[in-house]
Amino acid sequence: MADSAWPSEQLVVAAQRGDVDSIAALVSGSHPNVQRFAHSLCATPEDAEDAAQEALIILYRKIGMLRASGALASWMFRIVRNECLRRARTMMRGHPPLPDTAVDTAVDSAEDEALRRLDASRVAAAVAALPPDQRRVLIMRDVQGHSGRMVADALGLSTAAMKSRLHRARAAVRHTLRTATPDSPSGGNP
Repeated sequence: MADSAWPSEQLVVAAQRGDVDSIAALVSGSHPNVQRFAHSLCATPEDAEDAAQEALIILYRKIGMLRASGALASWMFRIVRNECLRRARTMMRGHPPLPDTAVDTAVDSAEDEALRRLDASRVAAAVAALPPDQRRVLIMRDVQGHSGRMVADALGLSTAAMKSRLHRARAAVRHTLRTATPDSPSGGNP
């Protein structure tokens, strides 16, 4: 499959040295893979296009910062992942969920809103504390709602490995939330 081939290491090295034609060829050659990453990680097609574009801009501007010429794919994956996560956080902050009941729903008190935000921040902290491989699987599967097969394919895992990581991630988040209750500063009893 031609789209999955990354630009050659010689092209990356030339781009790192500042050769303008090599940089342009590197950005162009990386585009299909970056788009594939973005579409597998972002919540919407629009966010994926924006994240891919931002990642290619970063590649263009900062190729000289890449330490190992063979690490282009993992570097671009991290850039795309971070951009998709940034967009998801921005979207979640800017658009509170709509109530699924009629207009006559009672308005939450300030205390209810504060408790909901506290819970959300505890969950976010628990997810952030996961090892990166487990965090990626959990976010793609449970937050972004991708199918198990899609997550496994996007991360280059077997379905069994993806399920194992997802299980460990969910268990770790549950354990963290269970042991770190807001009522006890010491973290609660295990």
